[in-house]
Amino acid sequence: MTVALEVRDLHCRLGETQLLSGIHLTLTPGEFTVVIGRNGAGKSTLFKHLTGELPCQRGEIRVFGAPMGSGSKAELARRRAVLPQTTNLQFAYEALEVVMLGRIPHQQHRLESREDARIARVCLERVGLAGYEGRNYLTLSGGEQQRVHLARVLAQIYENDGSRLLLLDEPTSSLDVAHQHKALGCVKELTREGVAALLILHDLNLVAQYADKVLVLAERQAIAYGPPHEVMTTDILSRAFGYPMTTVRHPWLDCPMIVSGERPSEALFAQHP
Repeated sequence: MTVALEVRDLHCRLGETQLLSGIHLTLTPGEFTVVIGRNGAGKSTLFKHLTGELPCQRGEIRVFGAPMGSGSKAELARRRAVLPQTTNLQFAYEALEVVMLGRIPHQQHRLESREDARIARVCLERVGLAGYEGRNYLTLSGGEQQRVHLARVLAQIYENDGSRLLLLDEPTSSLDVAHQHKALGCVKELTREGVAALLILHDLNLVAQYADKVLVLAERQAIAYGPPHEVMTTDILSRAFGYPMTTVRHPWLDCPMIVSGERPSEALFAQHP
């Protein structure tokens, strides 16, 4: 099985400031991996390396077994899709037209086909936006716009015969609770179809519920990497976020549940039974 994404001893320095130090990561087809850490821990810097926006100063990143940047950009665009934290789109496209942008790598001479339109509609439906095809993108709410772009990247890697890779930076930041779960459930379904997915998320309980593996960054290096029940512990999370975290067993799911904040003292409980 070809590894979808591999990071080997990645380092990054800006002047005298170390931005990343010794990052190792392996993402296989069908795996849902999430990167977590406080602001400034190195998540965005790592993501920019994984997308090729920043070159490797030291270390190596391999995508589908080949060094980053060594293969055909067109072929990579058909197999790997990237959703950044923000997408600035100021044109009054219809929602279907935005999703169709994801089909450009698959088109001959940029000619749209009926199959491209069908795939775009399927992807809109998959993110819960069936019936929005003709809606003006600029009139949609922030959460709806975010789901349109999620549909766009799904359309980009739709039905590719080889390994597929999704890189998503905070894809639930504008979504309400229900749509956060629907979006991550959609990504989870894709991993069951063999897609490799790497996300940056802030909601630790969503991470615990959906991730297969978690990379914990602190002080611009990895301090833990593994399944949620192994790395999302009280000690590791408290260290990573510089804030008291308590991990308890979820009341009905087989995953940790994270509670933040200072634990009240027994004396306080005695005063307020």
